[in-house]
This record gives sequence, structure tokens and C-alpha cells, in this order.
Amino acid sequence: MADLDYPVSYRYSRDHEWAASTDDNAVVRVGITHFAQEQLGDVVYVDLPAVGDAITAGESCGEVESTKSVSDLIAPVSGTITEVNESLDDSPETVNSSPFEDGWMYLVELSEPEQLESLMDSEQYKELIESEEA
Repeated sequence: MADLDYPVSYRYSRDHEWAASTDDNAVVRVGITHFAQEQLGDVVYVDLPAVGDAITAGESCGEVESTKSVSDLIAPVSGTITEVNESLDDSPETVNSSPFEDGWMYLVELSEPEQLESLMDSEQYKELIESEEA
């Protein structure tokens, strides 16, 4: 489903996570992409990092459990968790129905703001998906 719109203001990781700047550019909102939730199937549980946790780009910081499998959440950027989406505790399926909006996972205060720019833009991410679907 590579023709799906991926928000152009977001940045994307090879691990199928997105990062979007908030009003405070030092903080980004992170979630998994439409492609990722589609590959996972019905999400039944999300294990998120805790507020105050330090995360490192490229390393696991939580898990997403679906009816098909359990997948690691791989941090797209490094920093400190400032907020988690607690509504996912009661409604993990929101990750499926609204991966780019209500299904966000956590906010992270960037320790290396330049990492955000090193992630893919929406066109590069669509090319990655197309290559994986081929």
C-alpha cells in the first residue's frame, strides 16, 4: 500500500517508525507507520518506555504485541521520554486505526536534534516500502 499518504512533515526510520516535531522542536512525537501496523495485524498490547527513561536511536525501547507476533519498538532518535500515550493501555487497537494521530507512542526530548534530519522523508520512506513489498 505504498500509495498511502505519509505525512510529509514527519521523518521515518528503516524500522518503520515515524518522528514528528512538536511545537517545541527539541521534543518529537514517535509512533509506528501505517505499513508497520499493517504488517503486524491487530495490535493487542503496547509496552512503552517509562517517562524519564533514556532511549538510544537504533535500540529497542518497548514492544508492540499483535495477534500475529511481538515486535520490538526501535527508537528512531536518542533522548529522554517526556510523555507516553497512556490511552494505548486501554485501547492498543488505536495503533491500527490511527497510527499517525491518536496511535502515537511517546514523546522524547532529543539529546541529538540532528538525528531527526538523518531520518528519511516521506518520499524516501515510500521507496523503502516499495522495495520491501517487491
